[in-house]
Amino acid sequence: MSKLTKNQKAVVAKFESAKLYSLAEACALIKEVSFTKFDATVELSTNLGVDPRKANQMIRGVVALPHGTGKTVRVLVLCTPDKEAEAQEAGADYVGLDDYIEKIKTGWTDVDVIICTPSVMAKVGALGRILGPRGLMPNPKTGTVTMEVGKAIKEVKAGKIDFKVDKTGIIHAGIGKVSFSAEQIRENAAAMIDAINKLKPQTLKGTYMKAASICSTMSPGIKIDIKAYLNGAEK
Repeated sequence: MSKLTKNQKAVVAKFESAKLYSLAEACALIKEVSFTKFDATVELSTNLGVDPRKANQMIRGVVALPHGTGKTVRVLVLCTPDKEAEAQEAGADYVGLDDYIEKIKTGWTDVDVIICTPSVMAKVGALGRILGPRGLMPNPKTGTVTMEVGKAIKEVKAGKIDFKVDKTGIIHAGIGKVSFSAEQIRENAAAMIDAINKLKPQTLKGTYMKAASICSTMSPGIKIDIKAYLNGAEK
């Protein structure tokens, strides 16, 4: 068995891997067990008691994190000329249509979010095989297909993110940075949990939110007492 490093020993001394912590405790601990030299991303993982293969249990939604993600979001807006000025004024990093569609066809996807207007979806739809696997395909359900491109850009830049359950029934989402205060991480995590909880399928039998944990890049996961949180222990 390999020996633990100095940092690993420090982590082991700070928390119990099997213990369930309150959301506030977990968010404070995550700052103490992160030893990366860069500003690590904090990720919340929730294990849901759903079957993603069933259409009515495919959990997907959006949430506006109170303190943003801590990440600079690069936005591409695909629109007709009459919407370009609005997009540029709202802070879009790239604005256009045909030129960017051709660029994407050659493999360029150096953006975090793509927003488009309904009128250009016929052209954008042809990029599904490229954008879909990368999570970049615009979707009306996430607010990225809209006539209000300016509003959509500002929301995304401010910390609005979309999330979707994976095939194993888990939702993973970056909710901030280790440099955030413990309270900022807690408020972002709470917003994320509340958003997921509101999407509980009405026909679902059994436990919806089975478990949750929080971790940072290269840190161990800290288990959250999700049942206590949902029962109002921290609200």
